[in-house]
Amino acid sequence: MAEGLLAGKTAVITGGAQGIGYAIAERFLAEGARVVLGDMNAEAVAEAAAKLGDGAVGVAGDVTSADDVAALVETAIDTFGSLDVMVNNAGITRDATMRKMPEEHFDQVMNVHLKGTWLGTRAAAEVMREQGSGSIINMSSISGKVGNLGQTNYSAAKAGIVGLTKAAAKEVAFKNVRINAIQPGLIRTAMTEAMPQKVWDSKMAEIPMGRAGEPDEIAKVALFLASDLSSYMTGTVTEVTGGRYM
Repeated sequence: MAEGLLAGKTAVITGGAQGIGYAIAERFLAEGARVVLGDMNAEAVAEAAAKLGDGAVGVAGDVTSADDVAALVETAIDTFGSLDVMVNNAGITRDATMRKMPEEHFDQVMNVHLKGTWLGTRAAAEVMREQGSGSIINMSSISGKVGNLGQTNYSAAKAGIVGLTKAAAKEVAFKNVRINAIQPGLIRTAMTEAMPQKVWDSKMAEIPMGRAGEPDEIAKVALFLASDLSSYMTGTVTEVTGGRYM
């Protein structure tokens, strides 16, 4: 019999082929869960699932499509028999100052982050309400608290995820479905390491702990929120930032 904080549980993780999403999948599997990874890149998500091994399935899809999100949920139920944890993690960046940002780039970021999180939350909550349990984890960002230069789209979307999380949590709490958000700070991923050195250095200067976080440090917080360790928590926003913007 599987052991661990998530023994016997099934989790769907969007944006699961790399970075924070992949780290969450690794951590969940180590704690006894089965995972369904969702990602836009069909080849990458298949490779990620194969690398994770038994108990992991990859599904290509677009989180801005209700049908694709439904397919993720259905895969979890059809393959593993339940949906116990939903991690809405998929995201993109299209950075530019407001003056230079094309309207299309504003819409793309809002759709992936905010609409994608809403679709994932709605689809998961529908299943979890019926079974009388479940945990939904929405990935916000410290950018949704303080705002970042050149990220009017991203900061707005990440702030919106906080409001969405709190409102949705109130709707389903009576059914024992919990919805919480995480706000990562500077985390060492392929996306952040592609920043110009000057930008990286300026962000590092704001972190009292003096270092960037690692993807697994977000994964461990996601594990806490997914498990019964956080059984009396819903509608919360957890900052994981090394002390940035205290």
